[in-house]
Amino acid sequence: MKPERGTIVCSKSGRDKGYFLVVVETAENTVFVCDGKERPVERPKKKNEKHIFLTGRRLADDQLQTNRSIRHALNDFKAANAKGEI
Repeated sequence: MKPERGTIVCSKSGRDKGYFLVVVETAENTVFVCDGKERPVERPKKKNEKHIFLTGRRLADDQLQTNRSIRHALNDFKAANAKGEI
């Protein structure tokens, strides 16, 4: 499965190891990810595809418009993941 825009991923390496991020753009073998706080939409981080783990969940396009909506969506995903709902 290839990452697409809006896919929630988990970083496997780097300073952001273990953090959930959202793919905002894809390129050949790389993705650009953000979390709405440390990495806002205006300044996404470039990551190699082999350094991320795909969760299989996607956000709607309206949730990718602002940093605030991305933060809220990721917090909801983390809370559901911690409860074992996912």
